[in-house]
Amino acid sequence: MPKTLPLIDATAPVCCAPVSAAPMSDDAALEVAVRLKALADPARIKLISVLLTDAAGEICTCDLATAVGLAESTVSHHLGQLKKAGMVVSVRRGMNVYYTARADALDALRVVLDPNCCR
Repeated sequence: MPKTLPLIDATAPVCCAPVSAAPMSDDAALEVAVRLKALADPARIKLISVLLTDAAGEICTCDLATAVGLAESTVSHHLGQLKKAGMVVSVRRGMNVYYTARADALDALRVVLDPNCCR
């Protein structure tokens, strides 16, 4: 069974020096690990990809389920994990929940992993 990471407030983008700047503190490493663990699933990567590339900017859970070929309940579970890690935000409209990727959180994680990437 995989090791469970402690709960932290991950709603804000990760905020620490790049991993290549100096050895990380335990707290900083935990912040990065929680976010990477949330992304360490092919379905979650697909969901983030769909959310980031959609022109509307937000997508209903039902449409995400169709886009990634999973049951809506499974998609809701994965989105819940991404939300806990601060990677997506949601808004409820009636019976539907719409999700948006937090590009700022993903960019912050990219900078922590490799500040020279993608420039």
